[in-house]
Amino acid sequence: MAASFVLFGFAHRAVMAATIASPLALTAAKRKAPGLDKLFRYSLAALLLGGWASWYVLFWMRGWLGIGNALPLNLCDWAAIALIIALIRPSQIAYELGYFWGLAGTLHGLVTPPLLRDFPDPQFIFFFINHGGIIASLLYLTIADGWRPWPRSLPRVIAATLGYAAVAGFADWLLGVNYGLLRAKPDNFSILDFLSPWPVYIPELVLIGVLSVGLYYVPFWGLDSWRGSGRGRKSA
Repeated sequence: MAASFVLFGFAHRAVMAATIASPLALTAAKRKAPGLDKLFRYSLAALLLGGWASWYVLFWMRGWLGIGNALPLNLCDWAAIALIIALIRPSQIAYELGYFWGLAGTLHGLVTPPLLRDFPDPQFIFFFINHGGIIASLLYLTIADGWRPWPRSLPRVIAATLGYAAVAGFADWLLGVNYGLLRAKPDNFSILDFLSPWPVYIPELVLIGVLSVGLYYVPFWGLDSWRGSGRGRKSA
């Protein structure tokens, strides 16, 4: 049996580093051989699908599968679906949803995962295939394929996120579960530990979500501002 999970232990840090390094390596390979792009995109989509299916199989085999985790109602699930669509059949809306949901939701799971066991336990492996695969996919589409959000993306993503919260909240109320962490904070350490007790942290989460959308758009706003400046015109 694998040892208990160690937050920011060697295995955790190695996986986070690989999550960043892998899309950079794929981008470098694509620039040398552009014809590999479709293979890389389909491979990332297969990774997300395979990791997702393996996660459910693992939970079923260990007797962990229940109404509280069997439905695809976590924000990471929706981010994965959006990115699978964007990888297989490029779509601006699917990309921008995957981009913002992945960075605003999945990234926190990658940094503070709710795991019991460390590597090489299958729970560790499949969790990071799912979460690391989401981050790697959105980075590849952004860096290698040049996809990016635009100002018009922001209200669309905010509206879609509120729609997600409504769906998850209804399921939580109807089934007595905790999708989207709308009924209780997770047992493991997370950003929610810095927020107010339930239910006050719900509007705080909404505010953080809106601010996160703006924060993750800042690099593109800065790039557009620089290109429109005198320095940008001079170097163009």
